[in-house]
Amino acid sequence: MTGTARRDVLGLEVDALTMAQAVGRCTEAVDRGDYLPVGVVNAAKMVAMRRNEQLRSAVADCGMVLPDGQSVVRASRLLRAPLPERVAGIDLFFRLLAEAARHSYRVYFLGAQADVLVCVLAEVHCSYPGLVVAGAHDGHFRPEEEAAVAAEIRDSGADLLFVGMTSPRKELFISQWGQFTGVKVAHGVGGSFETLAGLTRRAPLWWQDHRPNISFLTMITRELLRQRLPARRTQEQATDRQPDDRSPVASRG
Repeated sequence: MTGTARRDVLGLEVDALTMAQAVGRCTEAVDRGDYLPVGVVNAAKMVAMRRNEQLRSAVADCGMVLPDGQSVVRASRLLRAPLPERVAGIDLFFRLLAEAARHSYRVYFLGAQADVLVCVLAEVHCSYPGLVVAGAHDGHFRPEEEAAVAAEIRDSGADLLFVGMTSPRKELFISQWGQFTGVKVAHGVGGSFETLAGLTRRAPLWWQDHRPNISFLTMITRELLRQRLPARRTQEQATDRQPDDRSPVASRG
């Protein structure tokens, strides 16, 4: 499944994958011993990336970049770089937990508060029998402690790393330390730990799909205008080259 097509969406290369294909790429990475950092983008993050070059680089350098928001999928279709479907980061998280339990992959949970993490571990024990938890660490550590946390993950022998921290912290941690940890797949899942633990609920689908983001709409509009300008110039140049029917040359026909 390596070498899958990517689409340029507002200057970011996004993988044109279905959920099943994304899961397949992750399991393939584990089985082959490769390293696959996963990046996910929605409208808000696409806007944030325009303002934060570190975040942009961290996402762009991921081995797999997925459209977490339906708005990104719609934008891709408007821009004639269609993505097949939304691949929500939280859904990929749950699917990978199921795959890990099935194949005995070792999983590490990083992020959230300590009490939330306790709830997460209790929930995965019930919902994913057989899941091998390589380790867990809450998200309350200082920047100078990152190296020690990364070493702890490395020593755990984890195959999958789920980072339940806010953006851009999770992307920057994966960018700097992901490969060092020795995991095969690193996936930043944001607030998914709280959802898994039953402490928060997912937003309704209509809200996920339709909440407006004026800055994102502006980015799309500008890109559409940029794409159409060369075509309009070509059309105008072709019109200029056509003979004038009123000219003596044209009238002799």
